[in-house]
Amino acid sequence: MENLPRELVSNVLSRLPAKVLHLCKCVCKSWLDLITDPHFATNYYVVYNSLRGPEEHLLVIRRPFYSGLKTFISVLSWNINDPKKHVSSDVLNPPFEYSSEDRYWTEILGPCNGIYLLEGNPNVLMNPSLRQFRALPQSHFASPCGADYAGFGFDPKTNDYKVVVIKTDERQLGCWSAELYSLNSNSWRKLDDSNSLSLPFEIWGSSRVYTYANHCSHWWGFVDEFGATKDVVLAFDMVHDVFRKIKVPKIRDSWEENFATLAPFNDSATIGVIVYPVRGTDKCFDVWVMKDYWDEGSWVKQYSVGPVQVIYKLVGFCGSDRFLWKDDDERLVLYESEKTRDLQVYGKYDSIRAARYTESLVSLQRGDEFGHKCFSCCLVPDPLLHDTEYVVSFL
Repeated sequence: MENLPRELVSNVLSRLPAKVLHLCKCVCKSWLDLITDPHFATNYYVVYNSLRGPEEHLLVIRRPFYSGLKTFISVLSWNINDPKKHVSSDVLNPPFEYSSEDRYWTEILGPCNGIYLLEGNPNVLMNPSLRQFRALPQSHFASPCGADYAGFGFDPKTNDYKVVVIKTDERQLGCWSAELYSLNSNSWRKLDDSNSLSLPFEIWGSSRVYTYANHCSHWWGFVDEFGATKDVVLAFDMVHDVFRKIKVPKIRDSWEENFATLAPFNDSATIGVIVYPVRGTDKCFDVWVMKDYWDEGSWVKQYSVGPVQVIYKLVGFCGSDRFLWKDDDERLVLYESEKTRDLQVYGKYDSIRAARYTESLVSLQRGDEFGHKCFSCCLVPDPLLHDTEYVVSFL
């Protein structure tokens, strides 16, 4: 093993799942050194996740019960060639101290190099490939008034994962403040320039797809100019820690009649907006894309889809023409190339969210820290996926 060319070993190991690579570290010292090399981890993420075979995977969160806030975190898997359209699901059990009824999660942000942020109580970073689970420290926001909106991304200059939280003040329309978390320092700091943008500014709560492009997080919002509401995109640069606004053309007639959801496009090189009706059962949706991310005048209507019967609200996006919707029965449905697939999971009270699952070797552990260490999780078969009584009671 020690005498094999390093390039050959790297090429072979880059095609194995992360859990197998964890075992491969015990084969010999040279393999251990290679697998724990940060450059190998970066290359592995690109190579392994570009090898798209017949197996598909999603990371899903949902609250499956009417009572309580208990959240299921699961990895869905299926084979696109399976004529029976069987779906399997494994539930990720968080550490004991985070599995009580008052611990819950409402949004998925990611993947960012295979790392995910789960918004909720508490906010956590997670690498499901390595079964790592890390709770963020409490931020400095103490006021119960207003709403929080989070962004998550990576700063390649400092090799740091960051979380930015915007808190709006419902007592003063358009007023907000922001705070930034660094994984390297495991701490929060207030962003002093958060009020540098012209006010008022508000964020729409209906845009729920993780939109990260060019090392920037994005939110769909609006400004009030001379009594008229205009849509706008707010961006936060994870490298330079600054906000900016991106102007948007008039792409919908009314926010009361049409949802608008941001999504990343062109392998996260730019952003787009998916517009679809609030009401009705047969829905068409339009896809607008910013052709040049740095040119506000490059917005174009790329294509339209529909009508589609099963869709109700967009909860995830897998790139190109692959959309994740929830239907009127709160089921998760994949729409791709004019075909739909029932993914056989349900979430109550608008709780279901989904994101593309990717394998990653990026560790959430930093240095020799002990006070805020990562916790290990385990994957177990989903007890509710094929539970007939549960599905009947849900419907």
